[in-house]
Amino acid sequence: MLLADTLKKAYRFFPEKEAIVCGGRRWTYGEFFGRISRFSHYLIEAGLEKGDRIAILHPNCHYFLEAYYAIALRGAAAVPLNYRLSAGELALIMNDAGARVLIADPRFRETVDRMRADLPTVEKIIWTGDKRDDLPEGGRDLRYEEIIAGVSTRVFEVDVAETDIAQIYYTSGTTGRPKGVMLTHRNVTVHALGTIAELHLTDRDVWLHAAPLFHLADAWATWAITWVGGTHILAGEFDSPTVLAAMEREGVTLTNLIPTMLNMLVNDPGVKDHDYSRLRVLLSGGAPIAPEVVRRIVDTFQCDYIQTYGMTETSPYLTLSILKGHLMQKSPEEQLRFKSKTGREFIATELKVVADDGREIKKDEKEVGEIIVRGDTVTPGYWQLPEETARAIRNGWLYTGDMAVMDEEDYVTIVDRRKDMIVTGGENVYSTEVENILYMHPAVLECAVVGVPDEKWGEAVKGIVVLKPACKATEEELITFCKERIARYKSPKSIDFILVLPKTGSGKIEKKKLRDPYWTDATKKIQ
Repeated sequence: MLLADTLKKAYRFFPEKEAIVCGGRRWTYGEFFGRISRFSHYLIEAGLEKGDRIAILHPNCHYFLEAYYAIALRGAAAVPLNYRLSAGELALIMNDAGARVLIADPRFRETVDRMRADLPTVEKIIWTGDKRDDLPEGGRDLRYEEIIAGVSTRVFEVDVAETDIAQIYYTSGTTGRPKGVMLTHRNVTVHALGTIAELHLTDRDVWLHAAPLFHLADAWATWAITWVGGTHILAGEFDSPTVLAAMEREGVTLTNLIPTMLNMLVNDPGVKDHDYSRLRVLLSGGAPIAPEVVRRIVDTFQCDYIQTYGMTETSPYLTLSILKGHLMQKSPEEQLRFKSKTGREFIATELKVVADDGREIKKDEKEVGEIIVRGDTVTPGYWQLPEETARAIRNGWLYTGDMAVMDEEDYVTIVDRRKDMIVTGGENVYSTEVENILYMHPAVLECAVVGVPDEKWGEAVKGIVVLKPACKATEEELITFCKERIARYKSPKSIDFILVLPKTGSGKIEKKKLRDPYWTDATKKIQ
């Protein structure tokens, strides 16, 4: 199955159905298909070859969805870019990918201008939107709307195989160099079909794209929602009041958000002012989520909740905390306990949790091992990095670097990234466990736990906390709060209070930066 097939199916079944809502504009599947066909036709006329890389620098918008599909129709590979990166970082990624075309939103004009001279492979820069700003001289800058107005809707049949690369997503490498994760048409379509089965997606569903489309926490829905003929709502950059209003106005039925986003929603002062009656399920993904936040999500939105876990390398889902039938007979409190776990394996993957010696761990929620996976959704490797690929994929299994326990129902719970585990006085401390306790304190809005060097213990546990507006708490109070609920050696030895936690472009808390003494010292001085 190819990505183009998912669009053709929607066009054939639902040509008059509303497909896209973006700002004040709306398109049917017939109109959506027409715009995509014309842009794909242009890519062929412009000499783009099968396998060429096309970069996308854009916030959530209908243009992003159109680019994803048009590139796939041409048989090229999309390279979505995190627009929060610097010009230098973006240029590094595009040069590594050898991108021939850049599709960009005009708001990034200054960023693009700063890196023009450093993009030797980029032959065309295509600007979206209706603005008529003067374009730089030289001939490589073009306007998207003019392009699609000047070509036909005829779709050329391109010889594309399931094993051809459809997308390359760049993630941070262990050495600091970005790694391009290659995903094939098979990877992405198998994953989309799996989500349709797992989440019971239909043409009645309305999906809100609020997490960034350059990240797979949301991008996977491009294909799955289209395949079933659902409706895409584009929210632009995340903003709590805007998202809450859109949920009510558009009758959103489901979405997948980063835990920090969900935390912002349940703490928004206006969260109770809207009707969420059409919302059937909220999913979280991209990072672990505290059980206390899950409780507030269920209480606030009165809908089902599913925790998801995945990786860019796996398209992304690996687990979902969907309850088995017999677990739905348990008490609400017990059901919530299972919903707060990382979940059981996704239908399209095979997952194991193994100890360092390779054996599968005991299903006792005590022994910790590394999650390894295999299946049709797993990447064939990293772009032009065979050694990195060989380190990550061994004997057909992808080693995730995520440490987890497993219960008797085969539900896993991630306790930490291997690199984030804290070893203090010879004892292993998993940051997620400590963070979950801190989130239980009524004054804590956000938190992160990291290990810092300590002469006596090797590493000491440090908590970094953002308090809710108008709330107060002391370092001693939070440390005591933790000691009353978990072992003393797991409890933070110190707490820093800061105004805001650093986030990655996808909205995840950036622990690497928190371990930098210069960053934390500078931030504390702001207080």
